Order: sequence, then structure tokens, then C-alpha cells
Amino acid sequence: MLEAIIEIIIKTAVIMAFPLGALPLIIHVERRGAAFIQKRVGPNRVGPFGLLQPLADVAKFMFKEEVHPSHVRPFFYSAAPLIALVVALLPLACIPIMGPFQFFDRTVYPEVFRSDMGIFFAFAASALGSYGILLAGWASNNKYTMLGALRACAQMVSYELSLSTAVVAMIFIFGTNDIHLMVDWQTGYWFGFIPKWGVFVQPVAAMLFLVGIFAESNRLPFDLAEGESEIVAGYHLEYSSMKFAIFFMAEYVHMIALSALFIIMFFGGYSVLPGLDLIPLSNPFILPLLQVTSLTIKIALMIWFFVWVRWTFPRFRYDQLMNLGWERLLPLGIVNLIITVLFVYFRNQ
Repeated sequence: MLEAIIEIIIKTAVIMAFPLGALPLIIHVERRGAAFIQKRVGPNRVGPFGLLQPLADVAKFMFKEEVHPSHVRPFFYSAAPLIALVVALLPLACIPIMGPFQFFDRTVYPEVFRSDMGIFFAFAASALGSYGILLAGWASNNKYTMLGALRACAQMVSYELSLSTAVVAMIFIFGTNDIHLMVDWQTGYWFGFIPKWGVFVQPVAAMLFLVGIFAESNRLPFDLAEGESEIVAGYHLEYSSMKFAIFFMAEYVHMIALSALFIIMFFGGYSVLPGLDLIPLSNPFILPLLQVTSLTIKIALMIWFFVWVRWTFPRFRYDQLMNLGWERLLPLGIVNLIITVLFVYFRNQ
């Protein structure tokens, strides 16, 4: 019993330290990426190459005066950013960063929450992200914040449906709900050189899932919940100092979690990247290290993709956003799911 508690504490510490520790680096990449794409310098004053600028921003948020508007609903106003951050961290509890390994006489699974239904828990938890936004918009008692909150909820419902069809289609292909078995299914090569990743089996589902995670994380071109040109700053208009910073953190943690889910479904999860599998496994610790390294590289590339899209594509109009979700992606997702079910049925006959 004591061993299990210690194990859970260690896993939880690792799961929380990884995304929160990566936040300053991701923010720096976002700013440097924006500068690179727009042909300007970016942060270059605080520390070498501006690397300490995110830490300076954290210090600024910590010591900045916090404005607490008199017209807000105090309890819910303060609770909203914390709810947003906790909900963003929840999916990470069942996302494995490497495969199970032997520790003395027991098999240890790296995820905090080990279940065959873990993938559904992760998606259910990520879908709760709009609740913090909705609560912030309502508690701020401001028409612009409420508009941002309603936009976020409508957006989540619209794109969650097509995203769900992509997930169900992949579960039919894998034939299992277990994340580790999904990764095992994607380990190896077709024809000796094409990785057995889900994206090559279900490119339509991968496209639907990719668009869905952009919409769920409220990133451009789907950041209608903030919409600076229309509703000032959306749901976090009335927030300042550390409360605003917590919303900022929640957005990036949500990006990491959704990127990890996308990679698990379509890019082999923690399976070793092509080329790295040529390294001889002379030591039992080499394989877990390669798995963690591979997953980290894949997530880093996904984060860069988020940055690239943000500074390349313009924001949709709200009617375009809804039309894309309901009139294009959802019918496409349903048709793809029906074809997948029929394919799996006749394959198993």
C-alpha cells in the first residue's frame, strides 16, 4: 500500500513537472517563432538570446498589482483560472510517456491513472476545458467576457463531435481502448520503411482530429473566444496579474495534452522514432530513454506546428467557424466512420 502511494506521488510530480517546466521554453519558442515568421528579431535582451525573458515575465506577473473589479462575482472569478489549469493537467494523468517496465518483481506503468478506458478519460477531461472559460466569462459580469465564453462553448460542442468520430474510427482500426496496445499496434514498418502510424491508415481521421484540437485549445485560426478585434480580449478581459498568467499557462498545458493525444492516435505515441531504433539496447534503461526522447521530440514538433499556424493563417469569422464544423467536418467524420466500420467488419469475416 505504501509503495503504491509513493509510486503515485512520484508519477504525479513527474507529470506536473514536465509541462509546467516546459512552459517558459514553449513561450520563448512562440515569441521567437513569431519573430522568425514576421522577419524580426524577437526577445533578445534578457539573458543570452533572450532565453531568460519568460522568467522575467513570470516575475513581472508575480509582483504586478492585481486588479479585482468590483462588479465581478468574487468566488467564481477567482476559481475560474484554477479550474482551467487543473482541467488542462487532468488528461496528462493517463498519458504514458514510455512503455511499462519491470522494477524488481513488478510491472510499473508510467501513467498515474492506469485503465483500459484511459483514452476516454483523457478526451473527457480535455473537453472540460471550456468550463473554466465559461465560468470566467460569466463571473466577470461583462458583456464581452460573456460573449467570449459562449463562443468557446459553442465552438467546443461543434468540433468535439467531428473529433469524436475520428477517435472512434481509430479505436475500430486498433481494436482496443488500451493506450499501450495502440502504441504497440503502431510499432514497426510497412514495406520496411513506412512507419505503421495511424496517420497513414486514417489520414481523414487525422485531419479531423488535428482541426478539432486547434478548436478545442482556442488557438488561431479558432481563437474566437478571445477575438481581440471583436470582443477586446474575450473571457479573460477582466483578469490581470497571476490570474491572467494561470489562464496563459492552462492554454499551453492544454496544447501539450492535446498534442500528446494526437501523437498517441496517429504518430505512434512513445514508439521510438525511425532511426533511433537502430541504437543497440545493451542496457535496459536505453529503451525507456529512447521512448521518452521520441515522445518529447514529437510533442515539440506539434507545438512548433501550433506556433506556425498561429502566425500564418488569419482568424475565421464566427459564421465560417460554425459552417466548417457542422456542414463540412461533421458529415465527413460520419462518412469516414461508416466506411471504417464496414472495412473492419468485412476484414474480420
